[in-house]
Amino acid sequence: MKNIKLIEVPSEIGAGTRGASLGVDAIKIAALDFMSNFFVHFPSEKIPTENHLLFEPIASPYAKRIKGICTMYEKVSKAVRETIKSNFFPIVLSGDHSISGATIAGIKMAKPASKLGVIWIDAHADLHTPYTTPSGNMHGMPLATALAEDNMENGDRRLDKETEKIWNHLKNLGGITPKILGEDLVYISLRDYEREEKAVIEKHGIKVITSSEVRRKGPENIVRSVIRYLSDCTDIYISFDVDCLDSSITKGTGTPVSNGLREREAEDLVSKFMQNHKICCFEITEVNPTLDKENLMAEIAFNILQRSVNVLLVN
Repeated sequence: MKNIKLIEVPSEIGAGTRGASLGVDAIKIAALDFMSNFFVHFPSEKIPTENHLLFEPIASPYAKRIKGICTMYEKVSKAVRETIKSNFFPIVLSGDHSISGATIAGIKMAKPASKLGVIWIDAHADLHTPYTTPSGNMHGMPLATALAEDNMENGDRRLDKETEKIWNHLKNLGGITPKILGEDLVYISLRDYEREEKAVIEKHGIKVITSSEVRRKGPENIVRSVIRYLSDCTDIYISFDVDCLDSSITKGTGTPVSNGLREREAEDLVSKFMQNHKICCFEITEVNPTLDKENLMAEIAFNILQRSVNVLLVN
């Protein structure tokens, strides 16, 4: 049985669509609607955000609000590091996916000698850099910071010195770079990415498992094969972006994509992964209740969260 700590990060400065900062509270409301006292059970820490930057002019068009992202990286990585050092299992509830780069940094800072595996359950690759980004939104870049990947050969953006300096700081946070290797990263349900990201996937030989493969082989077989694939890793982090689910059920997220996972498939996948003793951290991200009806996305996220935690408590 693990001691669990919730780290709440209602930050949305990395996203392109507004509203993800309300995702954490939406998941709490879903818990109340299900008459669950889940959020009373566990200690939690709420990380102060930089969301005021949403009302200020954008200084870095190719890495929007990167100064605020840097501040969030510092705060979140510290919280994750201290949580692990105190022998708690961190469950991170974040607004947008940019925070995952900080979560990875925090795990590595707590366990610098560990070979960290990452299971990225997401419709998107999140491998852009300020040199390749089509949007400048930093929730599309967390894995590039973890891999310390600039991908300049596929990008033509020219950065100002300040942006370049902060980007380099994000990659080197904690004095560990890269934080993960491509061989230790697995995508599940990936289906919407640009050619610049495809180049990084091919360069690093990153494993990709599609939604149809999950459907064909079944969650249990997928989990078994992924754990086997990451067998050299000493620790494994799972990042769950709700847009991995099919767009028919993911109105409540900023970037829904068709041909995704069904709710039950996602639930089975995550809960079966959580049975493995190497899993050291779990994150749910990108719930946006302003795009939703009847808080459906948050309810699905809460179901996945609750089932996953139940597995941790009995293991």
